[in-house]
Amino acid sequence: MEKWRDPQAFRLLAAEPLSRRALLRRAAVTGLSVPMVAALLAACRQAEATPTPAVGGAAPSPTAPAATPTTAAEQLSGLITIDGSSTVFPISEAVAEEFQKQYPGVKVTVGISGTGGGFKKFCNKETDISDASRPIKDSELQTCQQNGVEFIELPVAFDGLAVVVNPQNDWVDQLTVEELKKIWAPEAQGVITRWNQIRPEWPDAPLNLYGAGTDSGTFDYFTEAIVGKSGASRGDYTASEDDNVLVQGVAGDVNALGYFGLAYAVENEGRVKLVPIVNPKTGEAVIPSLETVNKGQYVPLSRPIFIYVALTAAERPEVDAFVRFYLEHAAELSAEVGYVPLPDEAYRLGAERFDQRKTGSVFQGVEVGVSIEDILRREQ
Repeated sequence: MEKWRDPQAFRLLAAEPLSRRALLRRAAVTGLSVPMVAALLAACRQAEATPTPAVGGAAPSPTAPAATPTTAAEQLSGLITIDGSSTVFPISEAVAEEFQKQYPGVKVTVGISGTGGGFKKFCNKETDISDASRPIKDSELQTCQQNGVEFIELPVAFDGLAVVVNPQNDWVDQLTVEELKKIWAPEAQGVITRWNQIRPEWPDAPLNLYGAGTDSGTFDYFTEAIVGKSGASRGDYTASEDDNVLVQGVAGDVNALGYFGLAYAVENEGRVKLVPIVNPKTGEAVIPSLETVNKGQYVPLSRPIFIYVALTAAERPEVDAFVRFYLEHAAELSAEVGYVPLPDEAYRLGAERFDQRKTGSVFQGVEVGVSIEDILRREQ
C-alpha cells in the first residue's frame, strides 16, 4: 500500500465535514495523491451511510420503518460503476455527488485507473461508464467489439494540458512546440538532459522531467500534439497516471519541467508555475487558462474529455437518468472543478446522440485543432 506522503494533511482532511467536491479541491491544494483522495471519498460515503446516534448516545431504533419513496426520483435505485481517467474523475465525481442528492436510492462509484486502465475494465464489461481524456483507440475498440460491448461516446468538457516548472525557476518565460518536441521526442532520451541544451542562455543544470504515464489519455494527447505521433515519447522521465504525484515532483525540484491537466495546475497555484506556450498559428505566447482554452487561443494543448456509456447499461433507468443529468449539468460542474465547458451546441448534439443511442466513435483517434461540433455532426 502506498504510504501517505503527508499524514498530517490527510488527517486534517479526513476530520473536516467536507462535501466530496470540496474535498477534491482541498486535496489538490494539499497535495494528496488521487488514491488518497479516493480513500477519503470512500470514507465520506461510509460516513454518509452511517446513521447518526440520537442525543444522549442512543442508537436509532433498528425496527424504525423506512420512509416510503413517493417521487419517481426517490423510487429509482441501483448501482452505477464508473472508472478511468484521473483527469475526468473530478467532473464525474461532482456529477455523481449532485445526482445522488436528487436520486438517493442510486449509488454511483467513481474509480481511477487511467484512461487506458478504464477502457480495459469497460471493454471487459466490468463498468457501466468509462471516463476518458482521449478518444478510444482502435485496439481498445477491437477489444470491446470482441467482447460484445457497444458504447455511446459523449464529450463532456474541454481541458488544457499545462506545461509547468518549479516556482523558483526564473529563466523559462515561454516555450515553443518545437522546443517541447526537442525535449520530449523519443530521440531526446539520454541526449537532451540539461537546460542549456534547449537554449544556450539557460543554466547548465539538469533537466528533470515529469509527465503522464503511458496508461493516461494525457500521455496520448500530449505526444500526438507535440511530437506528432500518439505514444511517441522519451522514456527517461518520472511518469505517473496520478497528476498529484507530478505536482509534488515539480513542486519539490527547481530543475523540473512537467506536464499534466490544467485543472490540477490551477488548484496548485504557488506550488507550480505555468509556462506560456507559443501558438504556432499566431506566434503569440499564451498562458493556459479557462479563458484561453475556451477561446481556442491555447493551441495545440487543448483537448476534449469524454465519458463512454455501455449501450446495455444505458437501457437501465438509473444509468439513463444519470447520463441525462450528466449532460444537463456538465457545463456548470466542469467549470466548478476547473475545466472548460463545451459550447451549448455540443451538449445538445451529445444529448441527441444519447437519445438516439448512436454507438461507436466519431473521432479519428486523437485529433488536434478540430471543433467538437464539427466532429459530432459527422454522422448527421
